[in-house]
Amino acid sequence: MRFLGSMFRYLWRFINAIRVILLNIVFFALLIGFIAVLMQEEDPVEVPDNGILVLNPQGILVEEKTYIDPVDQFFNKAFGAEDPVPEVLLSDVVDALEKAKTDERIGAVFLDVSGLFPSGINKLQRVATALEEFKTTNKPVIAAADYYAQYQYFLASHADTVYLNPLGSVAFDGFEYGGIYFNDMLTKLKLKPHVFKVGSYKSAVEPFIRNSMSDEAREANAFLYDELWQQFKQAVVNQRNIDNAVIDGKLDPYMAAFEAADANMARMALDANFVDALKTRAEVRNELINLAGLDEDKDTYRHVAFANYVRESNGEQSASMPGKDKPQVAVVVARGQIVNGSRQAGMIGGDSTAELIRKAREDENTKAIVLRIDSPGGSGFASEIIRQEVLQAKAQGLPVIASMSSVAASGGYWIAADADQIWAAPSTITGSIGVFGLMVTAEDSAEALGIYSDSFSTTELPSINALEGITDAQKDLLQRSTEQFYDYFLEVVANARDMTKDQVDAVAQGRIWTGTQAQQRGLVDFLGNFDDAVTAAAEAAGLESYEVNTVKQSLSPQQQFFAELMGDATVGALLSSSSPEPQHWLMGTVNTVLQQSKALQNFNDPKNIYSYCALCVQPR
Repeated sequence: MRFLGSMFRYLWRFINAIRVILLNIVFFALLIGFIAVLMQEEDPVEVPDNGILVLNPQGILVEEKTYIDPVDQFFNKAFGAEDPVPEVLLSDVVDALEKAKTDERIGAVFLDVSGLFPSGINKLQRVATALEEFKTTNKPVIAAADYYAQYQYFLASHADTVYLNPLGSVAFDGFEYGGIYFNDMLTKLKLKPHVFKVGSYKSAVEPFIRNSMSDEAREANAFLYDELWQQFKQAVVNQRNIDNAVIDGKLDPYMAAFEAADANMARMALDANFVDALKTRAEVRNELINLAGLDEDKDTYRHVAFANYVRESNGEQSASMPGKDKPQVAVVVARGQIVNGSRQAGMIGGDSTAELIRKAREDENTKAIVLRIDSPGGSGFASEIIRQEVLQAKAQGLPVIASMSSVAASGGYWIAADADQIWAAPSTITGSIGVFGLMVTAEDSAEALGIYSDSFSTTELPSINALEGITDAQKDLLQRSTEQFYDYFLEVVANARDMTKDQVDAVAQGRIWTGTQAQQRGLVDFLGNFDDAVTAAAEAAGLESYEVNTVKQSLSPQQQFFAELMGDATVGALLSSSSPEPQHWLMGTVNTVLQQSKALQNFNDPKNIYSYCALCVQPR
């Protein structure tokens, strides 16, 4: 026995020594790589004369990038764990086109939309407007792709010349909304959903209590998405004389065009005038070489990539920072679901977003505030905290202009309501003025597992216990609280919009509208884009000369250190960027379920009352 004990001790020491050696190898390998990155100088951006700007946004267009911890970002990229939904700043794309318009080094734009993810129509329109402005210089814009999804084609249609791979196709099949419903699943799990809502069209709770879309939700969907589709379709038709048989959405004319093209999708796209010619990748490359010349070192056409062009632009902006004493229009971006407390960029925290507004109004150089909203709402309490800070800014004499991006609904409308002016794009999804309460209890599920809960309370008003269910009195309290909260929402909008509560209620009830429809109903003042809202803010403040300053959250000393140490440029020096791969349909479905469940995880209102629009997703 003593011999066996000694043998196992020696064996353990041997295994432990191997473990330590391997850990040290990994540690020093990471350390050497880390030091190499820090010592590596960033290559200067080279823009060849008469070169082509390759505009190839990789991801979804956003108003503000989601915050990622710099250290996590570094190691995620180092080990290939990229975000499945990469993000591209809309302002970067627009600014690059505006700069290229007057940049004598840029002779053309090559539009590669293959890596573009579904984005809001108004964001696509803003890029399209920048493309049209660029074209006024008579510099050509060429688009080419193996395949165009309809949101990708929206931008491609603004090119002077559109090419498609001979085996490709153009998807132009309309908008749709699909929800995930799981009432039967909750029943099988013996979980009880308790819903308290006000608003006939407030359908965010339907997945918990139904297995299909209600008639009211279907009606709201039809009214909203039919309008959005007409806007989308008309914008494309205005660019190209497309055969109506292919785009009117009727099956028989579509199939006739398909048969006339001998079942060749690319040929049908050409016949319908979606594209100007069918060309292989090699043929497109040769045309670009003929246009800009051959870069012999890289054996391709002379060009600068969008990411590098943005890096050069950002460097120029950093070198010429505006004076601190110049009047400013402060921009506060409110993007994402509204939740209680503080959150980093990419989600709206009631406390953190209110703090950004307060930071803007306490800056003596701020003369006006633009609240840029891209949100389906969320916590009613957090929305009110933000609205109260808007009122403080107005009381201070600062004009506050609300600028709606793709979505500003439910809580997103709540925080906009008291602005001096509300601007929306025609395609903005807004309204959804309504509230609901939601709780799920598990007393039956726990009982089936042999788990029971029993408690004692010193009052007749105990807190809700998910394992004991909800009493009738508690249900009554929650329903009445929800109704009171809705009444308060109506009052907020009525006072802000100079309407009666009955007038607001007539366009509320959780109903969603496009920006155009909302303006017709008095919920929006003007139709326009972000730049229009900034101009309106400057005019309201009486400014002729001013700077636009986006207010950002302050980083802790540790965050600031690592952000500077491991910035995007540093990571870029270590790793080459790659295009995001298109999602498989099955993974797309899984991600849809995960996204919906993620939204539920963020429901943290202290009163369990929410103003959230489940229908307000981006149309695909």
